[in-house]
Amino acid sequence: MIRLKDILNEGVYDPGILKAVFLAGGPGSGKSYSVQQVFGIDNVMKGTSSSGLKVINSDTAFEHYLKKSGVDPKDLAKMTDRVFQYYTKGPRGARIKAKDKVKKLRRIYEQGRLGMIIDGTGHNYGKIQKNKKYLESLGYDTGMIFVNTSLSIALERNSKRERVLPDNVIEKYWTEVQKNLGKFQSLFGSNFYIIDNTEIGDFQKMHSNKISIINSFINKPIKNPIGKQWIDNELKLKKLG
Repeated sequence: MIRLKDILNEGVYDPGILKAVFLAGGPGSGKSYSVQQVFGIDNVMKGTSSSGLKVINSDTAFEHYLKKSGVDPKDLAKMTDRVFQYYTKGPRGARIKAKDKVKKLRRIYEQGRLGMIIDGTGHNYGKIQKNKKYLESLGYDTGMIFVNTSLSIALERNSKRERVLPDNVIEKYWTEVQKNLGKFQSLFGSNFYIIDNTEIGDFQKMHSNKISIINSFINKPIKNPIGKQWIDNELKLKKLG
C-alpha cells in the first residue's frame, strides 16, 4: 500500500519532480510501447521511469475491475453497445471505478510534486487544457508526447491487443485525437513532441533525436516560478529540520 509519508519522503532532490508529461494517441497507436522506449520503463502500467516520473494509467485498474465483474478484457469487442457502455461509461462500470482509484493515487503524487506521465487518448482537448492549467498552478512544467499512426495501423494493432476494442470505437477516438493535434501543438508550444509510430523498426534508432529532446525537457531545471518557489521552501525546511 502506498503511503503519503513515503511519497513525501522521496524529497526535493529526487529526479523528475515538478515535470508532467501528457500522452495523446488513440487506442492502437502504440503509446505504451513508445513510453517504454522513451523513458526506459519495463511496465508502463505499473512503472516508474529512470527519470523518476510516475505513470498515471487507469488501464490496469480497469482490467482488474472487469475481471472482478466476471468479464474477460478480450471480450470487449464482442459486447453489444449497451453492455460496452455500461462497463466503460456507466456510473457503476469498471472504467469509472478505475478512474476513481487512479485519481486518488495522482493526488498523492501531486502533494509530493512528483513527476508524472499522464496517459490518455487526448480525444478531449478541454480536459487536458484544464489539467495542464491546474498542474502549472501547482508549479509543474508540462509537456506532451503525441503518438501518431494511421487509422489502418491502429485498427490492425488493436485486433492483436489483449484488450480488443470495437473498430467503431477505435475510429471514433482516432478521428477526435487527429482533430486536436494542432490545438495541442499550440497549447504546449516547444514542449510538444510528435512521435510517428506507423513504421515498424528499431524505435531507439528511428526516434533517437526525439528521445533526446524529451529527456532534456525532463532533466532541465524547473522554469515555472511557482515550482521554483516550492523548491526554495522545501530546501529551507530541510535546513531547519
